[in-house]
Amino acid sequence: MHTLVQECHTGVPAIVDQIAREEGILPRDLALLIAKGRVVIPSNPNRDHHTCAVGERCRVKVNVNIGTSGERCDDALEIRKAEAAIHNGADTLMDLSTGGDLRKIRKKILALDVPVGTVPVYEAVRKAGNVADVDSDTLFNVIRQHCKDGVDFLTLHCGVNNEALTALRSDPRLMGVVSRGGAFHIAMMVQREEENPLYKEYDYLLDILADSDVVISLGDGMRPGCLKDAGRRAKTVEYLTLGGLARRALDHGVQRMVEGPGHIPMDQIGYNVKIIKELTDQAPLYLLGPLVTDIGAGYDHVVAAVGGAIACENGADFLCMVTPAEHLALPDVNDIIEGTRVARLTAHIGDMARSKDGSAMQRDSRMADARRNLDWEGQFRLGLFGDVARKIHERDGKLETCSMCGDLCAMKLVKDLFEKDPALTD
Repeated sequence: MHTLVQECHTGVPAIVDQIAREEGILPRDLALLIAKGRVVIPSNPNRDHHTCAVGERCRVKVNVNIGTSGERCDDALEIRKAEAAIHNGADTLMDLSTGGDLRKIRKKILALDVPVGTVPVYEAVRKAGNVADVDSDTLFNVIRQHCKDGVDFLTLHCGVNNEALTALRSDPRLMGVVSRGGAFHIAMMVQREEENPLYKEYDYLLDILADSDVVISLGDGMRPGCLKDAGRRAKTVEYLTLGGLARRALDHGVQRMVEGPGHIPMDQIGYNVKIIKELTDQAPLYLLGPLVTDIGAGYDHVVAAVGGAIACENGADFLCMVTPAEHLALPDVNDIIEGTRVARLTAHIGDMARSKDGSAMQRDSRMADARRNLDWEGQFRLGLFGDVARKIHERDGKLETCSMCGDLCAMKLVKDLFEKDPALTD
């Protein structure tokens, strides 16, 4: 079977033609972007679902993480969260489950009509019983199963290698390793005194992924977990490794995207995004945040929105939703709704920053017209979350103006003046 990358070198596959029309891109142009590794379409042929494109010239996409934990394991709750995420604008889901029957939960999530990603090392640790007992065979068998089950993209921490470990030791960080997958691989390497099998046997891994045309999401296992760690060497060493791995994946015909970069100060976002893009030959960039302050507990979805908008302006393509529960607890349904909505707004702001022709601002322009005309129904229709806007506006009754300004509404005052004296509009 030819992979999508290989097919796009010689033609325009049907799925590319369909997605190109949704994105407003000429189909052949999108095929060329996929062949160059600048766009991915996560669509495992082992299951049917609606998919999307992530990358250059495409609308910024939003992923939502769901999944059980060892502390809270409720399959039905996770499906309600998944459905709430999709209803509120999620383009993809990631199943990060670590508690319960992991394959059963995964299959329920895979039944939904969106691309789904996973982190196979989580299940490998559960199967082995502890991190130290995870060996190459266990990990690769889990990866094969996820591909067979229909998972569309896999976060794999291939850049967490001995070189990154050396950098971590020589330039210690306050918070060490905050990526769960990254920490698992560090523990495997230290306790088994072996190289990360995903790095050591990377070509074999690519063969597995190519068989099911699954997208590899090169995980940011060395991302900083606080602003104080943003300048430490481990992150940069991983960037360099991921650059080489991204090129090898594309040469193998495997679609790839890259993750990063964690908690970093606002003034470092542009540089980090651009260097990752340069090192990976403009691979699609998938971000959680970046989080630009460490003291936003309870509001980290807002902190991530600030970082995410700046990142998109500089070339980021894919935003992972952050909820108010980040760093605090397993999200509930309301957390998922709030986080998804804020991420969706951030993605729209990113689209406007990335748009070359101003097309991303058309809805905003129509909203301005509706506000000028005090057209409340128009505002509710154009707002990304019109139900919320309606509820807020109408809590003081159905008024011609908002209850903040009332009869002192500036727009109504000037509009009435212009209607009385047409000369003012000349």
